[in-house]
Amino acid sequence: MNRFNFGDSDESASDFDEDSSDLPFPKPLARTSFLAPDFDPATFLSTLTNRHQSLEDLRQELRGLEQYLNKELLDLVNENYQDFLSLGTALRGGEEKVEGVKVGLLSFQRDVQSIRDKVEARRQEVELLLNQKRQLRTHADIGKDLLDYADRVEELEHRLMIADRSSPAEAAPASDESDSESDIYSSDSEGSDDEELEDGTTPVSLKRLERHVQKYVFLTSIATRVGEQHPFLLAQQPRVAKIKSTVLLDLKTALEQASQAGKKRDARTMAVLRLYDLMGEDVSAIAALKNLKV
Repeated sequence: MNRFNFGDSDESASDFDEDSSDLPFPKPLARTSFLAPDFDPATFLSTLTNRHQSLEDLRQELRGLEQYLNKELLDLVNENYQDFLSLGTALRGGEEKVEGVKVGLLSFQRDVQSIRDKVEARRQEVELLLNQKRQLRTHADIGKDLLDYADRVEELEHRLMIADRSSPAEAAPASDESDSESDIYSSDSEGSDDEELEDGTTPVSLKRLERHVQKYVFLTSIATRVGEQHPFLLAQQPRVAKIKSTVLLDLKTALEQASQAGKKRDARTMAVLRLYDLMGEDVSAIAALKNLKV
């Protein structure tokens, strides 16, 4: 931007000299104008449109401001030179301090790792003990089931009168034997619904026969829970098989007697078939019906 251009006449020059004091000379550039975080040169120059100043004068002013700032920085360094020197002296020997901190940190890291290893070892030990506890509890439950299984097998053998009489010690008293014999063939209060057959004989007590079937079914449930291939259960298979065949024989007898039950024939037949179904012996029931003489 050029300055105002006036004529060459003396009068005009005289007028310019007289009125030059009234022109709006530009104020010095403020340092704060350059300190804004979002300072933009183009925006800054656009704010200088009202300055009566040439571009070259603006450049000279900016150079002067730069030189002033450089001088101010140099004076600041000179004034604080001793402080800079003392700072350098204070930093001497810092390598040893850093190395000491590093050694302490490594030692702390080793201690933490040692504690972590101990915690992990303890965790594995506790986990192993918990697994052993679970195994012992499982074995204890299996032991209880096996004892229960043995007691129920012995009870059914006694009730069905199929206990092994090979040795006198295992033989049941005569009174128990008579009780067992009357366990199925009975017409007491519990089996009072069983009337005599047409031939005058006493029918099989369906209530007691149902209890025998339920006890046998419970044996099979214990075997399923423990595992049918358990050595103890495998050793008991001959006894259980004899119990099963005896119960099936009683069911077959009850089914044959149902045909002579008069008015209760159908009801007794359905009751016996339900017991067959409870044992899961549908095939045996069909075979018994086929062999039944109607």
